[in-house]
Amino acid sequence: MFWFMQGLCFLPAFLVIWSSSAFIVSYLIAIFRNDVDIIFPYISDTGANPPESCIFGLMTFVTAVTGMATMYARYKFVERLNEETSVVQPALNKAALWVGMFSCLGMCFVATFQETTVTPVHDAGALLFFSCGVLYIFLQTVISYSVYPYGSSLAVCHTRAAVVTIACLAFFPTVICAFYVKQTTLHRHPKDKDYVAHLISAVSEWIVAFSFVCFFLTYISDFKLFTLQVKTEVAEYS
Repeated sequence: MFWFMQGLCFLPAFLVIWSSSAFIVSYLIAIFRNDVDIIFPYISDTGANPPESCIFGLMTFVTAVTGMATMYARYKFVERLNEETSVVQPALNKAALWVGMFSCLGMCFVATFQETTVTPVHDAGALLFFSCGVLYIFLQTVISYSVYPYGSSLAVCHTRAAVVTIACLAFFPTVICAFYVKQTTLHRHPKDKDYVAHLISAVSEWIVAFSFVCFFLTYISDFKLFTLQVKTEVAEYS
């Protein structure tokens, strides 16, 4: 049996590959068409103009849906572990699920409302995505340490803690510096007054985004351990 056929590990594996491709493919197309600068544009800038905007929107939406499925599977896995160990508060597990769902909802807004057309909604969706995303991986790291040694190995727990730390450190400059960016054009010049703020915010944004990717990469080993089944019950009619 191939490794990706064990349990549900194909879910986080697909999520990691697809989400990375969503960022990279739209970036390469935007660079090829000279729609953005090579040096660290905002992720949303790479999906602002067609045809890359169509690809970015579609791939980001699929990423959001896959993320929801992965988060729900993780929730059910922790719930099952907790039935035998009772080491995690059910409210914490449920809170992590809902925070993750809100993060994916924000991603749907980013995919649907283009940055250059409906900027306020797009920015609100991006803020919801990043803030809830960072909170989600933080809560899951706490849960990972709580269920150890029944879930992940200690090395995986430490890896998640390191990823969360990087994401948190990058999140704040992403948001704070973005407030100082006034220019909305896709091409930037080093002489722009807000260029430094833009560069710091954009670099931090890429770091946070790929921190999420790396975090879900650590799910693969856990997802080999379980499967989910759908039970169908037919109602009896008198």
